Amino acid sequence: MPDPAQHVRDWLAAYDSPTAAVAHLLCERHPRDRVALTEIGPDLDSRDLTYGELADRSAALAAGMAAAGIGRGDHVATLLGKGTDLAVTALAVWRLGAVHVPLLTAFAPTAIAHRLARPAVKLVVCDDDQRAKLAPGPGMPADPHRLIATTGRTAREGDHTLDSLAALGAGAPPPPPAAVGGAAPFLLLHTSGAAGPAKAIPVPVRALAAFHAYHHYGLDVDADDVYWNTADPSGTYGLYHGLISPLLAGHRTLHLRAGFDPELTLDVLATYEVTNLAASPTVYRSLRATLKTMPPEIAVRHLSSAGEPLSADVVDWAADAFGVAVRDHYGQTELGMCVGHPNHPDLSAEPRPDSLGIALPGWAVTVLEPVADEEAPPGAFGRIAVDTKASPLMWFTGYADAPTATAARFTPDGRWYLTGDTGTRDREERLYFASRDDDAILTSGYRIGPFDVESALLEHPAVAEAAVYGVPDDLHGQLVAATVVLRDGVQGDDRLAEELRETVRTRFAAHAYPRRITFADQLPRSPSGKIRRARLAPPPRG
Repeated sequence: MPDPAQHVRDWLAAYDSPTAAVAHLLCERHPRDRVALTEIGPDLDSRDLTYGELADRSAALAAGMAAAGIGRGDHVATLLGKGTDLAVTALAVWRLGAVHVPLLTAFAPTAIAHRLARPAVKLVVCDDDQRAKLAPGPGMPADPHRLIATTGRTAREGDHTLDSLAALGAGAPPPPPAAVGGAAPFLLLHTSGAAGPAKAIPVPVRALAAFHAYHHYGLDVDADDVYWNTADPSGTYGLYHGLISPLLAGHRTLHLRAGFDPELTLDVLATYEVTNLAASPTVYRSLRATLKTMPPEIAVRHLSSAGEPLSADVVDWAADAFGVAVRDHYGQTELGMCVGHPNHPDLSAEPRPDSLGIALPGWAVTVLEPVADEEAPPGAFGRIAVDTKASPLMWFTGYADAPTATAARFTPDGRWYLTGDTGTRDREERLYFASRDDDAILTSGYRIGPFDVESALLEHPAVAEAAVYGVPDDLHGQLVAATVVLRDGVQGDDRLAEELRETVRTRFAAHAYPRRITFADQLPRSPSGKIRRARLAPPPRG
């Protein structure tokens, strides 16, 4: 049995190879009769997609995309819910050597348009109920060169359905999986916009080694598991580890095509006999609030959590309710998962509910002094950082067309990648989270930047200034809150507060609206004019 370091070398040899082809690695090398994905509906009915069906359907769609002019290096966006359409479309994109740009269905037109613009997306594949967001209008500039395909049986004039798009390639041999190599991007993701507009993150094929390592050591998914990652596969954690890493390993993954509901979650756990569950702390908190008695059909062997720090009360509850510990894991879009309490038996250690865990195989993560780029001693507060020279799985090299933002992520010598988080480490190299350096809000597993929410609020004619920040919440971790300065002559009331919430829902994203709105005469600012959000937000509890 190879040790973890040898495993990492083997994965890098495969995924950083000049001949690496994503569609082959995620699909075509696996047995055709093995189930790749089970799509579950809100009434618990399901349909299985085998690796053979995934290969055939994605090859046909890729042929149609190629006939429509999509090729290597082109960008194709998806605005799709969980399920087989997303998997088939993503594999078709990767078969061509093109770049997948996943978009959350909660996004409003303005947020979508920003992510479609640079570099220009040539094709958008969306669910029928998302199509209206792409219509030219406020926040969505017209683009006559962009193709649109929808998942329904019929399409608007000028659009395709997925079937009609695939039909464009009928009669042509399916394109073979493109060998693009480990350095080529296969995803283009975006930051949350905590410090300005969302920045684009090209994800290279070699990052698959990091995803596979976490799937194996962090999650410990094996061939006999029924594995379910509840996160949205158009967001980072759900994409990396609800879609990509299980397909990479040749495992089956579950996709629930429904909004989150704790009762439905329990039904899925019982009906489909889930043995390995990954979810955000909000999911576990909601289950705790709902569950009275554990159904005997539920028998998980592993519980994992990511997206925000996991509190001790949830850890204690999960151990009592499920009979196994829920293990906290930590990562970023720019890294994947690099720290945690691994589930793999060769690495497993008793989780500490107040700790992020240890660096996972392939990573070296520590705490630097607050100012000097030197390691802080155990117990000392500082900046959580990745040692790039000692982390063979490190793949992030910078944001697209954002050299200043990229430089801020690394120390001048390039040795350390700065996560933007602060904390401490103990003598056993366990890491402890203290706070974000930026103003990001962690709510229900989403990371929301104030900038986009503030920008949406400022589009309302009554708003002169706005500051957005997080406030503690027992269920969601944090809630989005806003302090708003109104224009002269405008009176703040409940009706206006609801208008402002709706403005954020329609101009930015449905999941990011401020649950709490306070009206004020002015915002606290530094001498340089920067908003002091810390004076608006209550201090952390604990």
